[in-house]
Amino acid sequence: MAASVLLLVGDPDGERQKKLLARVIEKAAAIEAGTEPKKMGPVIDDASQSKILKYIAQSEQNGAKVLLDGRTWTKENSLKGGNWIGPTVLLHSSSDDKTMKEEVFGPVLSVYHVATWQEAIAIENRIPFGNAAAIYTSNGGHAEMLGVNIGIPVPREPFSFGGLYGTQSKYGDLDITGDGGIEFFTNRIKITSKWPVPCVPEYTAGLAEQVVGGVTTDHANFAGTM
Repeated sequence: MAASVLLLVGDPDGERQKKLLARVIEKAAAIEAGTEPKKMGPVIDDASQSKILKYIAQSEQNGAKVLLDGRTWTKENSLKGGNWIGPTVLLHSSSDDKTMKEEVFGPVLSVYHVATWQEAIAIENRIPFGNAAAIYTSNGGHAEMLGVNIGIPVPREPFSFGGLYGTQSKYGDLDITGDGGIEFFTNRIKITSKWPVPCVPEYTAGLAEQVVGGVTTDHANFAGTM
């Protein structure tokens, strides 16, 4: 799963936003083409490369700025064989761009500035897909409300390496995801940290209680339908 859209909250000309975006571009530009360790190889086939190039071209035509252009890899590595496309960073002027709403399945990052976290959540909720998302925040209230409003969408499936439990295919006491081997030899500890959160409506759950037919329902007030 790839989180291929970066929503930057706040003033586009702010110091933090500029530093973060510059760091993203710097890290992406440092990636080298190749099949050796720590380098990035070509995409799987010509159809995939053509699709990625089309996404980039469409975004550019719709007003997006190409901050880092991976199309240079296509020309530079044409004699090596393979379908090359390098890391690409797009700064969008519209959240309706196709690349903002669909996963490109290539080394393309879409960046979009939003004024508030509410706008960021609204953009996220408009996307019909739900593979992966992450929120980075220094606001304890916002972070803790996620635990109130968002459940676990995909419980991890503990399938065994050999097959289903209760059959002769099942082998061993660990599961197919592989990290079970590490867990077997690991003594785990869990640390829970709590922020001191002010008791204000923005960070308080259950403020929008409704009683219908004798049943009380809490309407979460942070993540909406996320």
